[in-house]
Amino acid sequence: MNLHEPDAVASVPPRLAVDALTVTFGGLTAVDGVAFDVRPGEIVALIGPNGAGKTTVFNAICGLVRRSGDVRVDGAPTPRRTAGLTARRVSRTLQGLGLFDTLSVAENVLVPIAARADAAARVAAQLDDLHLGGLAAQPVGALAYPDRKRVALARALVTRPRLLLLDEPAGGLGADDIAALGETVRRVADGGCSVLLVEHHVDFVMGLADRIEVLDFGRVIARGTPDEVRTDPRVEEAYLGVKATA
Repeated sequence: MNLHEPDAVASVPPRLAVDALTVTFGGLTAVDGVAFDVRPGEIVALIGPNGAGKTTVFNAICGLVRRSGDVRVDGAPTPRRTAGLTARRVSRTLQGLGLFDTLSVAENVLVPIAARADAAARVAAQLDDLHLGGLAAQPVGALAYPDRKRVALARALVTRPRLLLLDEPAGGLGADDIAALGETVRRVADGGCSVLLVEHHVDFVMGLADRIEVLDFGRVIARGTPDEVRTDPRVEEAYLGVKATA
């Protein structure tokens, strides 16, 4: 089955299902009734202007903020703590990377699987896969930013997730690094992992995502394939302030 064909994707139960997701901070509604899903082997992107609620959706899925609505992974309600999600093979990268600067590359990647008997072998294999093997003993704080981003990705992938949440993965990267990132993410998805990403780099999203959800003021205003979203006047209005016409 080719999971990149729309009919095939629709026939597969969702890996992640989000319904009526709402997050409020005091009197402010940051996410308002958001609903979408991600199928196995599919890459879905959340895009939108600054302040649209994209990272808040991620935090709500991970149980880092109080939420209402329904979030399910493989049909089961998600636990409201990050450790529970890890047990369900959900992994996430962070905008701020969240690395330990004084630890080596290998030690950083080891953190989420340190208790496993095969941890050292898995770390070595993951570092080689992302061309980080030669930096394994280097302290993360001494690395260039693109290498630090790859270490963060390696740490997420070493858990062998079934659902990967990527928060601004292309931010701060040059063209060559973005191209390599896209190849890695597509390869991960082709292996059956579902990918949900938040990204401001629209060209990267348009060339990678199978489907796109567009947020503005905490609500989904448009969705579809990259070609469908690219030509949707509501998206142009959200990003550029150009009034959509009927």
